[in-house]
Amino acid sequence: MGLNFSAGEIFEIASQIERNGAKFYRKAADAAGDSDNKRKLLDLAAMEDDHLATFTAMMEELSDQERTEPVYDPDNQAVLYLRALADARVFRAKADPCEKLTGKESLEEILRIAIELEEDSITFYVGMREVVPERLGKDKIDHIIKEEMNHVVTLSKELVT
Repeated sequence: MGLNFSAGEIFEIASQIERNGAKFYRKAADAAGDSDNKRKLLDLAAMEDDHLATFTAMMEELSDQERTEPVYDPDNQAVLYLRALADARVFRAKADPCEKLTGKESLEEILRIAIELEEDSITFYVGMREVVPERLGKDKIDHIIKEEMNHVVTLSKELVT
């Protein structure tokens, strides 16, 4: 029997990824010398905060079954594993991308890093969608994927302006 996850567990991970993203943008904004770039980066951090609020609201709408742990896991190891995976792979990628920021990056470089990280998050959610059974809210994961795709669109638009 394989390990399944609930939509609630995935929403918890989505929330962590949004917090990681906001931290990344705020760190980049702190290092930005140009006030316009600083404002844009803080706006992107606020966008991550908004998505965190969206995911929190979506999580509150989940049914009890979609929130429940599908396997016996008294120590909450499954969620801890997913959080560690999210921290290691999304908005961190081998090392915390915030640590890579020297303050000398252009806004374009920061946006390209962010797009890559958002794409990593989409890949993560597509994979996680496969381990959430229909009865535990598989369809809800599509909402997360759509939100992350919107992040990529927003960042890509910012690159061309």
